[in-house]
Amino acid sequence: MKNFLNNLTGNMSESTVNEAAGKLKDLLVSNETVEKAFKIFRDSIVFTNLRIILIDVQGVTGSKVSYYSIPYKSIVSYEIETAGTLDLDAELKIYISGQAEPLKKEFKKGSNIKEVGQLIGEHLLHA
Repeated sequence: MKNFLNNLTGNMSESTVNEAAGKLKDLLVSNETVEKAFKIFRDSIVFTNLRIILIDVQGVTGSKVSYYSIPYKSIVSYEIETAGTLDLDAELKIYISGQAEPLKKEFKKGSNIKEVGQLIGEHLLHA
């Protein structure tokens, strides 16, 4: 029931790396590995060692899927906001070169948003 409520509210919950790697097996390049993945309904955000991939499953049948790839080198900055006592979600904002508005994703309370920030920071600062 808890996962169902998170899906209704639009908050991401952690997914398995193996599940995400399986979905992306035809899109990952050589030496690319999945490091972290989050899921909401049928959509996902996947962090690899080279980029962030947003997976948007469309339509009733889910046969149409959009993949949006953001190489870490395109990220200008990012912001994380932890969940509070009354605020039930954490938020990630990614500012991408050439785009006026940041990409925003909400994560359920209890998700380790600081670990997501650390993961992005590692790729941005050690590139």
